[in-house]
Amino acid sequence: MSLGVTASIIADQFRSRGLKKTYWAANQNLVRMSKLLRKENSTFRALFLSDLAQFCVGSTRPVAGETRDRAIAAVEWILRAQDAGGDGGVSLGYFPCDEGGGWRVSYPETTGYIITSLLAYASRYGRQEVRERALQMARWETEIQMPSGAVQGGPVCPADKQTPTAFNTGMVLDGWASSYQVTHDPLFLNAGRRAADWLVSDLTDEGYFRTNGQFVAPHAIKTYNSLCAWSLYRFAEFVPDSSYRDAALRIIDAALRQQQANGWFANNCLSRADAPLLHTIGYTLQGTLEVGILAGRMDYVEAASRGVTPLLSQISKRGLLPGQFFADWRPASFSSCLTGSAQLAIVCYRLYAHNGQRRYFEGAEKLVNGLKPLQRLNLSNPALNGALSGSFPLFGTYMTAGYPNWATKYFLDALLLQDELGNP
Repeated sequence: MSLGVTASIIADQFRSRGLKKTYWAANQNLVRMSKLLRKENSTFRALFLSDLAQFCVGSTRPVAGETRDRAIAAVEWILRAQDAGGDGGVSLGYFPCDEGGGWRVSYPETTGYIITSLLAYASRYGRQEVRERALQMARWETEIQMPSGAVQGGPVCPADKQTPTAFNTGMVLDGWASSYQVTHDPLFLNAGRRAADWLVSDLTDEGYFRTNGQFVAPHAIKTYNSLCAWSLYRFAEFVPDSSYRDAALRIIDAALRQQQANGWFANNCLSRADAPLLHTIGYTLQGTLEVGILAGRMDYVEAASRGVTPLLSQISKRGLLPGQFFADWRPASFSSCLTGSAQLAIVCYRLYAHNGQRRYFEGAEKLVNGLKPLQRLNLSNPALNGALSGSFPLFGTYMTAGYPNWATKYFLDALLLQDELGNP
């Protein structure tokens, strides 16, 4: 990273946060670091020190091969996260240095799309027990679905505390679509239809969702909601209702109105519209691409390609990317958002499978092989073993000092595509 980019990121952090917020963020990290000294965090402490040293000297090395072994480790960690949730859902993740550190409660949003990942893994490798665990998640989602058909925002909570969120509803719809596809159980069809009807009713005439929920910054437009379009389009395969596919196309058309000529999407972050996370960039690219492929809309596929191309040249030799980007594609973060790297790899593999352009395959391979050394295996703490962290280094800006379940989910998806496509 050049001195100019480094100076730009430092200046932006002070400008966007202000002195007070910068102080409190630093203080929070110091509190987290103090908890590294706890006896029960000895394994995590050693991991933190190793991780920081590797980041500072740039000593991580991409790992070729080991794809299936690492996919197995990822699945086993996700199943441990489900066990930790204790109710059929998947724990939000493992955060040993947070208040009340350790496993968090189940998280409906990401449990929804984890279902699809586990069913795909189970089908490919004949793992019946993994299939049953995924369907257990899907049944749990039906039990906590809101009366309106929506899915709640945030970690699971009592029914009287639930608030609806469009994005979360779309992610759980994805899981129900996958569950119905393999079981034809009307439980999943009925829950999916209620969710899909709610999503359609929540759209404005312009194609944007009204209900972004209480857990994100209150911008009127959240471009990453375009991933819901893929869920709606998929679900439309099972019901004779053209409104779902029509809505999906309206959502992507709305997202493309946010895309600049250089491929960057505006209003595309949980909190900072001017410097979106690679994670939410990945959501938008995947939704746009997959609807484009399903609908035969090459303009959507091309839009996804325009959003990928500026990132390919920024993948480091170690297979890493910055975790946020300004509108001119300058990095806006020192740390990497590992979830976003896995998501971008998935989009690149899918573009390669669609159009055969090798540059996408090569970009995906760099990213996946760069993530492999950051998935630690054979650790004494099973809560760490096989997981992918939110950031590199661990105390980076995204999901600091923890292992959100969706990082490992997207890494698993990328590994499955790597195993499928092989080395052409």
